[in-house]
Amino acid sequence: MPTGTAVSAVAKRLLELFTSGNIPAGTRLPPERELAATLDIGRSAVREALAALEILGVVDVRPGSGTYLRGSASELLPETLSWGLMIGAPRTRELIEVRSGLEVLAARLAAERVTPADLTQLGGYLSTMQQQLENPTRFIEADLKFHLHIARMADNQVLADLLQSIRSLLRVWVERGLRRGDDAEFALREHTLIYDALVTGDPMKVENAMRDHMTTASARLERSSVDADELTG
Repeated sequence: MPTGTAVSAVAKRLLELFTSGNIPAGTRLPPERELAATLDIGRSAVREALAALEILGVVDVRPGSGTYLRGSASELLPETLSWGLMIGAPRTRELIEVRSGLEVLAARLAAERVTPADLTQLGGYLSTMQQQLENPTRFIEADLKFHLHIARMADNQVLADLLQSIRSLLRVWVERGLRRGDDAEFALREHTLIYDALVTGDPMKVENAMRDHMTTASARLERSSVDADELTG
């Protein structure tokens, strides 16, 4: 299994490849095996790096179809990087507030457009979260993909892009916030309630379930950022 540092290095190499100008936006990327051979690295490292780049919004993984280079990557990256330069405790709290509002909006819109295929996809992420309660990295990856899919269901690209950028900046705090006691189990129950509300197709139930989740998730994020400040202060 590649380490976090190794995955970061591979993600950087893939990012350089994807933004070199040689691959047009919207292109279906080569299979993991081919990318691994091109970069002379293992397939598991490529798989992990692509998952990280999906969270950042650089690539779009379409189940049953393949991985595609997103057309908006060139605009998203400079903005995300500029936000990253100013990130700190005050900005983190502000990003948490913005994220909460956008997640609730995305959930309400998604409830109006949910399909059986969407429920199947979300159910798969819930199953992964259940299986990976003791593996924070895998758990968080499924957690983020759950939210990412809801944003896509909302069918609002601006909203989805904003949420992806904010998630990429807050990911370090998400990881720290789910390393205490039963936090992962609480998070799983909250996601299950969101899923159950989506099954009903009732926008108000979905909105309320997401709002409740954002209240506790935001508290975990703020707690982890405060703990970091105390360690470095």
